[in-house]
Amino acid sequence: MSSEGKEQRKRPVPVTILTGFLGSGKTTLLNYILTEKHGHRIAVIENEFGEVDIDSDLVLTSDEEIFQMTNGCICCVSSVRTDLIRILGTLLNRREMFDHILVETSGLADPNPVAATFFVDHEVARQVSLDAIVTLVDARHIGAHIEDPQLAGRDNQAVDQIAAADRIIVNKIDLVDEPAIRGVEASIRRINETAEIIRSSYAQVDLGRILGIGAFAPPATIDADADFLNDDHEHDPSVDSVSAVFHAPFDGKRLRAYLDELLRERGEDIFRVKGILAMSGEDRRYILQGVHRLLEVRPAEPWGRTAPRSKIVFIGRGLDQRAIEQGLLACLAGSG
Repeated sequence: MSSEGKEQRKRPVPVTILTGFLGSGKTTLLNYILTEKHGHRIAVIENEFGEVDIDSDLVLTSDEEIFQMTNGCICCVSSVRTDLIRILGTLLNRREMFDHILVETSGLADPNPVAATFFVDHEVARQVSLDAIVTLVDARHIGAHIEDPQLAGRDNQAVDQIAAADRIIVNKIDLVDEPAIRGVEASIRRINETAEIIRSSYAQVDLGRILGIGAFAPPATIDADADFLNDDHEHDPSVDSVSAVFHAPFDGKRLRAYLDELLRERGEDIFRVKGILAMSGEDRRYILQGVHRLLEVRPAEPWGRTAPRSKIVFIGRGLDQRAIEQGLLACLAGSG
């Protein structure tokens, strides 16, 4: 193996989770990825019974459920979620064949448990890194799913998928007019205020806008994401966003204990946690990422000339902003 190939195998493989309600266009997007000459080498895992039409572009098959396509991409079919780690392990044995992994979830699934797979301390999980959660929505029908009266006060998977997203593709815009598209985007913004929204027809998107975007990676600077704590939008009543900024540093042990307890008690209702943290006695920033009950806090680059400060966002259901703020305040160094 060349030195370049050896170096490639050392780097974690970025993973994108693709989700979207039934009929949003995920199958169309996957067929595009698996058959078009776009120059990417992507391994696609269907984390459900597959619907992608791969037969016409099949190059080789195996009894390991892996199919190589004419454009260099790979398709894998995993019938149940528990197969995901096994499929990842099989794929990583062919690491030289791809440089990105895309995992499609079921149209009725909450993507967060799949995302949580990549926070687990597992041999496979150490070889991959979660890049982003991308959600497709059907421009013509998503409004009815979001406002479904049958789901009032209950879990709404269409809302959950939007809330969890780092990128949102508003698909099938050819079927609606401009005012309707703007209405859909306004509804999305009431649920998720920070995700970039991309318009598309027939799921034709610039893959550079959804792959390799580093949504779970440390930002280059404290202000890299201008919308990180933008809380100017009205929220969907079923989804809360709690955000806070602190100029005093945190006591690391106290903060970790508080967050672990909060997620133990409310993890099912907390979709995402993300933050940039200043820790007492540390000259480096720390990056906070979490999905449901799984949490990761890792060091990043030094603060440099930037004044240390912490920014934290929680996205979920039924969150008590005052209680969370008080809990975080109690974790500041010197607070108690």
